[in-house]
Amino acid sequence: MEDVMMNPIVTAPDSFALCPVCHQSVLPQYYFCPNCGKKLHEAPLQTDMTAQIKLYAFSIVLPMICFLYVTRWQGVRYFKSKDEKAHQIGEIAWALLLLSTVCIIWFTVVWVQDYIQQTVSSINSDFSGM
Repeated sequence: MEDVMMNPIVTAPDSFALCPVCHQSVLPQYYFCPNCGKKLHEAPLQTDMTAQIKLYAFSIVLPMICFLYVTRWQGVRYFKSKDEKAHQIGEIAWALLLLSTVCIIWFTVVWVQDYIQQTVSSINSDFSGM
């Protein structure tokens, strides 16, 4: 076993895999090579209640912060996941994001229209007083 770990040229037993970069023996459950740090495969997405609440809350708040953190939003990864539960979480996150975006746009339009109406009314009342 030590010979396999020290010499990457030695063929690894069936319970080991080889890193595609440094050819170091690694266990199949490793997500990164301990020798060179190469990402071997994606870690499974968390589907517990805490992860769901964080993702859903971020999906609702995201439009309010003008999509500044869209690269940190994990909804895309969940949506593309092959795990059925993670995919469903991604669908809900997308729906919340779209609903929140529509609400923010609608509230903004209504607010702008009210502001314009108040300004026009104020100008009209100023001119009618002359």
